[in-house]
Formats: sequence, C-alpha cells, structure tokens
Amino acid sequence: MSSEVFESKHEDVEAAERLRETCGRVREQVAKAVVGQDGVMEQLLIAMLARGHCLLEGVPGLAKTLMIRSLAQAMDLSFHRIQFTPDLMPADITGTDIIQESKETGQRQLVFEKGPIFSQMVLADEINRTPPKTQAALLEAMQEHEVSVGGTTYKLAEPFFVLATQNPIEQEGTYPLPEAQRDRFLFQVTVDYPTRDQEADIIDLTTSDASTSLKPVIRGEDMIEFQQLVRKVPLADNVKQAVLDLVRSLRPGGDSPLPWTADMLDWGPGPRASQQLVLASKARALLTGRYHVGIEDLHFLAAPVLRHRIVPSFSADSEGLTADDLVARALQDLGSK
Repeated sequence: MSSEVFESKHEDVEAAERLRETCGRVREQVAKAVVGQDGVMEQLLIAMLARGHCLLEGVPGLAKTLMIRSLAQAMDLSFHRIQFTPDLMPADITGTDIIQESKETGQRQLVFEKGPIFSQMVLADEINRTPPKTQAALLEAMQEHEVSVGGTTYKLAEPFFVLATQNPIEQEGTYPLPEAQRDRFLFQVTVDYPTRDQEADIIDLTTSDASTSLKPVIRGEDMIEFQQLVRKVPLADNVKQAVLDLVRSLRPGGDSPLPWTADMLDWGPGPRASQQLVLASKARALLTGRYHVGIEDLHFLAAPVLRHRIVPSFSADSEGLTADDLVARALQDLGSK
C-alpha cells in the first residue's frame, strides 16, 4: 500500500491525528510526575503502539518504576508491579489452582487464583534477580498473550505490555536473561542520568509538599485501535531493503555480513529483529506526523531494537566497543555504500 492510499482514507488520517494528539497528552500527564526522560517515554510509547514489550536498563534511582506506573495511570490500564527475587516461583507470577469450599454446596473444588501477570501493564522489576525457571514464566505471556496453568489456557486482557527493568551494575547474585527471552523484547531502552537542570527540578518536585494527580487520557480500547492503525502504515521497498541490509549485515557467517563482524560479533540478530524494526518504525512515523516509514525512522530505532539481539565478541569487548557502537558502525558502513 502506498502512502497515497493511506492518505486517501479519511478515517485513517483522522485516526492518525488522534493517535498523535492522544500520545502527546499522555506524555504531558507523565511529565507531571517524572522529570526529563523524554527519549525513554518516546520509546515506550512506540513499543506499545507496535504491540511490543520493553526491557529498561539503568542504575537505581532513575524513576523507572515511577515512569511505568505513571504511564499506566495516564492510559487507564490495570497495573501490577512484580519484584523479582531469587526465591520467586513461576506460580507467583502466573497464579495457581487453590482448593476452596463452595458456599452453596459445601464441597471443595479447585479454583484458579490469578497472579499479577493478569494485568494490562506488568512491571517486572529487576528481572535479572530471579532464576531462569521463573523468568521463563513470562515467555508465553509475552509472546502469546495467554497463560497455561494445570492444562487450562487463560487469555490475558488486551492491551498487554511487559516492561521489565534490570540493574547493569550489580551482577553478583543475578541471572542474566537468556538470549531467547531477550529477543521477546521489542526494545532494550537505556535510561541515563538526568541533566543538572532536570535534577534540580527533581529535587523541587520530590522534596516539597506539592502533590501530583494524573488523569487518564486514553483507554485500552483506544490503544488497540491505534495498534491496528500502525500496521496499515505503508512500507516502501527501499526502506524494507534497508532494514534487510542492516539486520543481515550483522550476522557473522551469514550470506552478506560486513567484513568486521566475524571478529567483532559472536552472534547476530534473527528475523524477529527485522519484523520489530519495521513495526516500531511505522509507529514512530505516525507519532512524528508522517504516513509512511522513512530511513530516518530506521536509523533512530536501530540501537534500541538491535542492542540486545547481538553479542559482541571478546575482541570487541577488549577494544571497549559496545553493541551500540557496532550498530552505529554498521549504519555508517552501509550508508557509505
């Protein structure tokens, strides 16, 4: 579908304008409680519009939990925070069957007690502090939007988002996420320190007696409509080829890798990276007032989509090169062709 076709559908254009205006009001509400972090908020909204999940990485005290809770309030979504600990069990997340006595018959029966995963927005706090067995309890829910317990499958309420956090500086006693689970996240978002002025505003906001109340400006039904609209955004063939060029160039041992990937990468991104990069780019296009995907969307989103899907080699680590550095180098090399 060309951009002209999208623009000729009046209802789609109206919906796109409503999407942009609504997301702007969401950001205004969250800004009442969270100072700065505009880039993080933009990536969270893009991920939600693309029906994806986010992994947020940053040191403690950067308002990651507050940001996600405020986002749930501004979007009128049910919210649960799960504090991941070494003794957390899968049933603590998904729920379990319990024996209850029926008030009517007096007979005992198994009743499913839903866990905190049965929320529209789930904050998996410090996800790398729990063993892989419990981490894996999120996999089916994130991918299939459903939970299986005791042979019975339970659908999760839509829209459904998992926003997980992890601390990059404390590695003792943690369990790094397996690559298969990292791949389930649309973005890995890096949360940085605030600027000096922003930190001054944080002091004023959090050490006074002023209270902030957030108003919901969007419903879950609206978000589902916006997610459907995102998929209607056309993708030009040259942009699709650029996505394929980038993703396939970062696969050492593939059919079209960049020359340096054999030394700098142990593993490259799979096909899900291409899918997620396209969907995220479509969402960003609508947020920025365009009805088609541009190369600039690809460049803007390449790092958060790919940084957790590639594994730098020992050679890259010894040179101080991060996954972001390698993605930027690939974009530069492909752009010079």
